[in-house]
Amino acid sequence: MSAPDLTHNRFESLPDGPFPRLNALIEGIQPGKAPIIMSLGEPQHPFPAFVSETIAAHAKEFGKYPPISGTPDFRAAVAAWLGRRYGLGPDVIGPRKPLDPELQILPVNGTREALFNIAFVATPLSKAGQKPAILMPNPFYQCYAAAALAAGAEPVYVAATRENDFIPDFGALPEELLARTAMIYFCSPANPQGAVASLDYLKDLIGLARRHGILLAIDECYAEIYDREPPAGALQAAIELSGSLDNVVVFHSLSKRSSLPGLRSGFISGDRDFLMRFRNFRNIAAPQVPLPIMAASAAAWRDESHVEENRARYRTKIDAAERILGNRFGFYRPAGGFFLWLDVGDGEAAARDLWAKGGVKVLPGKYLSREDSGSAIHGGGGNPGAAYIRVALVNEQAATEEALSRIADIL
Repeated sequence: MSAPDLTHNRFESLPDGPFPRLNALIEGIQPGKAPIIMSLGEPQHPFPAFVSETIAAHAKEFGKYPPISGTPDFRAAVAAWLGRRYGLGPDVIGPRKPLDPELQILPVNGTREALFNIAFVATPLSKAGQKPAILMPNPFYQCYAAAALAAGAEPVYVAATRENDFIPDFGALPEELLARTAMIYFCSPANPQGAVASLDYLKDLIGLARRHGILLAIDECYAEIYDREPPAGALQAAIELSGSLDNVVVFHSLSKRSSLPGLRSGFISGDRDFLMRFRNFRNIAAPQVPLPIMAASAAAWRDESHVEENRARYRTKIDAAERILGNRFGFYRPAGGFFLWLDVGDGEAAARDLWAKGGVKVLPGKYLSREDSGSAIHGGGGNPGAAYIRVALVNEQAATEEALSRIADIL
């Protein structure tokens, strides 16, 4: 019996993963100096000691199946944080309605899992009598495209370039496309450009989604890593707009906020009716968050001091980048996140040179983007990341400054 033919399936159009492409690009090239890895956005700062202590104190609970909805303590900690951060607490007076922690907060096993799985629940078999579309920025988090393809939708890449301040203009898309759009992925602060959506932009996006029956999947995983001002949130925008969280689901994680990428802990919150459907789906098909991890996560969401220290470390590294790079390579201070998005003319050539001459490993922006068709849908043609490199400021200060100096010298 022959093996099934897998050469023609729905994932044929999925872009290759950026990190295998980078490894192939520099394969066989010896690093010119001691390597410094700045290609992967994996936080290297110390995480708070109470996390390990809390996990140890709850270790016996690894022997229990955790509920898909999480523990009351976890949901209460998240609700309190949302209240402090976005003004959504139960003691808010006025037209804003507080979240119901029982029905509008779900723990997830890292937000990538939830960002992928949400497409299965959000995508109908058809919309407006056509194949559903899922919109996303370009450059984009590769998980978004994989989710769209897995759910049987057409991924549509909407350019986020310097010309539009790295914020895609979804409202300029043709009505025919919006009519068949099931979901929009949007990331603020943006990966990789660090752009932050204003409260007014978010309100306009929510209005667009409600007019066309679209679910917004708002990836806010970098929301606590910011330079000057805390970024606005989609829940905050939705409540101010109408007092309702309809059509909006947000994603938050401890990976960046608390330097805990290996904890695989986050949450989603928003539209009550959708979250109830998503909870039912996850109860069958998705991994639960272990009870000791939820206990440690609750402690992390309650503590702000370690987040302030973490944010200050990133700000100091951005200061160093501004000092070392100056106005070269289109440098600007990212409003949020911990990436530099540098215009070097040819991202692949720059990545090879930096590795060969300086041992600095960065990611070509082309590998985070998709070729545009040149139509009005995609914002103008070409690959919007081709001229760029993404530099992750995740190492300790001394290594970061050394790497930035090598970049400045070599390029």
